[in-house]
Amino acid sequence: MRQAILYPGEIGYGVAEAPSLPGCVSQGKTIQETIQNIREAIEGYVLAPEEEGLAVPLYNCDAVLVEA
Repeated sequence: MRQAILYPGEIGYGVAEAPSLPGCVSQGKTIQETIQNIREAIEGYVLAPEEEGLAVPLYNCDAVLVEA
């Protein structure tokens, strides 16, 4: 399981990224589509190294909500 952060992007699109997987970013037209797309991106990000016999990045991310 990986954590994803969702935020608004350009022209009404949603953007999502998985902070524990550098460069793992996706987008979608709706929140549901954005979540599905980041789920698929995370799965691909994790499967690719496994298929090559490489280590998958460990989950090393803590979430903190900071009010500013």
